Amino acid sequence: MDFLTAGILCIALLLVLMAIGLQIGLAFLLSGFIVSFLLLGFDGTISLLGQTSYFSIASPTWAAIPLFILMGAFASNGGLARRAYDGIHALAHRLPGSLMIATCFSCGIFGAISGSSIATSAIFGRIALPEMNRLGYNNALSVGVIASAGTFASMIPPSMMMIIYALFTQQSIGKLFAAGILPGIITAFAYAALIVIMVKRNPSLAPDLQRTAEEIRKSRRTEVARMWPVMTIAFVVLGGLYSGAFTPTESAAAGSLISLFFAWYLKSFTKLSDVTGSMREAASITAMLFLINIGALFYSRVLAVTGLPSELTMMLQNTALPPFVILMGVTLIFLLLGMIMVPVGIYALTLPIVLPILTGLGYDPIWFGVIALKLTEIGAITPPVGLNVFAIKGSIPKDIKISVEQVYKGCMPFLFCDVVVLFLLIAFPAISLWLPNLLLN
Repeated sequence: MDFLTAGILCIALLLVLMAIGLQIGLAFLLSGFIVSFLLLGFDGTISLLGQTSYFSIASPTWAAIPLFILMGAFASNGGLARRAYDGIHALAHRLPGSLMIATCFSCGIFGAISGSSIATSAIFGRIALPEMNRLGYNNALSVGVIASAGTFASMIPPSMMMIIYALFTQQSIGKLFAAGILPGIITAFAYAALIVIMVKRNPSLAPDLQRTAEEIRKSRRTEVARMWPVMTIAFVVLGGLYSGAFTPTESAAAGSLISLFFAWYLKSFTKLSDVTGSMREAASITAMLFLINIGALFYSRVLAVTGLPSELTMMLQNTALPPFVILMGVTLIFLLLGMIMVPVGIYALTLPIVLPILTGLGYDPIWFGVIALKLTEIGAITPPVGLNVFAIKGSIPKDIKISVEQVYKGCMPFLFCDVVVLFLLIAFPAISLWLPNLLLN
């Protein structure tokens, strides 16, 4: 079998294995193993797999991933998500659809101490949805805003997917973190503006909660003051990273320790089992994520051995198509793959091929990282495999009856917002690059 045919077979095998429902990490490993065996034999395949399993993740930077996951587990189980939500709701109380607006910004703030899109959606599904349901908010729109706003954790640092993109492409994690801040904030404000417009046009979507001005002032002072642990963690993690005091791994470790301290200090953790339970949760998520990462990295190496990425790169670079047309084609591929694959899989399948093409055409890899993250955000709420949609569906209390179709319907207005923001990021790269250039030269 020639190498290019093996490359095509490698991609076809992956899609078939995913279509029959095999876990994504195992699908990467099995498809890569089969093609590598055909090309290199059994000994060569075992050697390549062993080298990939060790050398691909034998780097201190990889330690940041489980530490950020642990920080998120301590923060979520320690009640910090509830404090963020209550504080933002107190600030947004006078706006139409205040609970939904609070959910948007709370997801952004909690994303800064968790880094996990799916975890953020699941947590706020348990916190925000029962309250919105009690007050008579439209159920479809309520779950739609939670599933959509949960994607902010993919963009707002510290983002797991930004770390993974950086490790795949050998880019600066600090620059990627900085590049995601403004796009994340812009998306949150776009969501909030859309909610205000929708509720003003149709007040039945979010009935107003009648409270006196004095009650609002007291609630605002109390709830905003209770946000101090969340803001402290975000300040230590991001401030330490951008001041140069911490590496990404050290900032994750510091965030984990501070989150644990606040969970104890606020009496959310009262016994050792609270700590060990969070650690087991983080270990389980880490094991799943590392299996996917190792499988994806092995798969991308096998794909590189076939020579298919370099052949496609040369073919596209030699075409007469304008660079913008090629960029739009890559964007469309990411968008379509986002509907059926997890982000790590998309990166493993596409980045070895498309990143050399785009950098050769003069596009900045940091800027494209933000575009790729935005596209995976869109994929997380797009049928048929919207990961955030299924995360929020699994976290809905049993007494609230909402179908998956209703969740997708509720996500559609926010999907439109994401597409608008995506075009802004493509049209104005400075939105993504201004802050990393300012902070990290």
